[in-house]
This record gives sequence, structure tokens and C-alpha cells, in this order.
Amino acid sequence: MKKALEENSIAELKAKLRGHVIEPHDRDYDDARKVYNAMIDKKPRLIARCADAADVIDCVNFARKHDLLLAVRSGGHNGGGLGICDDGLVIDLGLIKYARVDPGARLVTVGGGCTWGDVDHATHAFGLATPSGIISTTGVGGLTLGGGIGHLTRKCGLTIDNMISADLVLADGSFVKANAEENSDLFWAIRGGGGNFGVVTSFTFKLHPIGTIYGGPMLYELREAAEVMKWYRDLIKTAPDDLNGWFAFLTVPPAAPFPEHLHLKKMCGVVWTWTGSLPQGSMGFIRRDCSGTGARTL
Repeated sequence: MKKALEENSIAELKAKLRGHVIEPHDRDYDDARKVYNAMIDKKPRLIARCADAADVIDCVNFARKHDLLLAVRSGGHNGGGLGICDDGLVIDLGLIKYARVDPGARLVTVGGGCTWGDVDHATHAFGLATPSGIISTTGVGGLTLGGGIGHLTRKCGLTIDNMISADLVLADGSFVKANAEENSDLFWAIRGGGGNFGVVTSFTFKLHPIGTIYGGPMLYELREAAEVMKWYRDLIKTAPDDLNGWFAFLTVPPAAPFPEHLHLKKMCGVVWTWTGSLPQGSMGFIRRDCSGTGARTL
């Protein structure tokens, strides 16, 4: 009897949604539950690919009514796999994908299922940008609600510094707007106060007049790591805001633009970004005495 009730409930949820619900017996289930961290292998009872905020409301209400663990997925990049769960309901926002740019007001409003590649594509046409991490396939929601450090951080701040409003579905199924005037405590909370405050279906960000950037990695031998880190620490404190760089230990990818003789080699380095004009940003700020080192600028 319990199983029949469960099947009837799922059928009712499917009938309500404009999106679709994926179950373990469906052909696309394994693809739908994948996240970027391949070590995460969780198997949810249901994956709801929501088409709009109304779908999200129905899913939140369904999960609460049936006491289901709820996970919210945007881009699927979370290292700990928080966008997926075992035996629960996953709200997949991937279909809520739009980016509306107001170039006059320098604002962009984006759906909770967007990746930063979607946002950059929409804003670049107007010569505008907002801080957006370092990887285009990262979800807007995950990066923003986690703070948001990226290539433009020294020039424009964190992603949360540029978020001016958000639409959320709360645990009771209500839909609210959070900004400096409406639900200001909630607005504070989603800008670094922790997690689990609601499902964000839409974000609005400030934009900055940045149309072109220049950058790339400078690589060094691992044995130089301590020296390079000290140099980087001292330089970045006094560098102009147009210059951003992040230090990394990495295995060099076996692909362009990296030279073939460096492929799969373990190295350290700094990935630089310059938002100013090219003549001024001709890497003069980051030149140093490389005698005795294996520095390679790509």
C-alpha cells in the first residue's frame, strides 16, 4: 500500500511540473546524477529538472510533505557533492537558464541554472562583466552563495559584493525577493552567512565596463615554489587593482597553449589577469629576476 501511495505521489508531482522528473529506472538517470567530482557517486530517489520557480515551489513542498532529503543543483561543481544526495530529491535548476542584460543600468539578471559561461556570453556583447570565478562551466548559484573569488576580484570585488538582489523559494514553499530593502536579513545571510536558506531561482548582479582582459599563466619548477610564493606575496600587495593573479600547484594539462615538453609535468605558477589597457599591462608589473630559475611565460 505504501509503495502504491509513493508511485501515485510521484505521478502527481510529474503532472504538476513543466519540467520533468527522472527516476532510477529512466535511461538518463545516470547522466542526470553525475557531478564534476567523479569521486561522488550518489543515487537520489528523484531528480526534478525544474523549468521555473513554480516547479521549484512544487518540489520543495513535495520534499517537505514526504520527508525527503533535498539537494539543490546548479552547475554541479561543488567539491563535496552537495548538489546531489542519496535517496532524496534533487532540484536541478539547469533548465532555468536565461540572462537579461540592462546595459544602461549596468545590471544582469540570470536564472539559477546558468553557468558563468552563459553570463559572460550575454554581458560581453555590451562590453560589461561581473566577477565570475575562473571556470566557465561553474554554476552561478554555487559560486555566488560561496562568496565568489575570480579573475576580476581585485578590480571588482567578490561575486557576492556585486549581487544586489535574489529570488528564493524558502523551506515552507513561499517565494520571496531578498535585497537591501526587502528581506534584508535573508539578503545578508545568502551573501556569506552559511547555507540552506532557500533555493535561489534568480540573481541580479552589478556589471562593470570590462570588455577585454589579458592574461595567462607563468610556470616555474616545483623547486622554486617557496621563492615564487614569497615574491608573489610581496608583489600582489602593492600591485594595481587591474592586476589579479592566483598561485597554483598543478599538473600541466596535455593540451594547448601549454608546450608539449611540459605536458603532465608537475609545476607551480601564477595565472595572471590584467583588466587595463594592453600597453600599460605589458607584464611589466610581474617581471622579476629569473636568473637561475626555469620561469616560463605562456
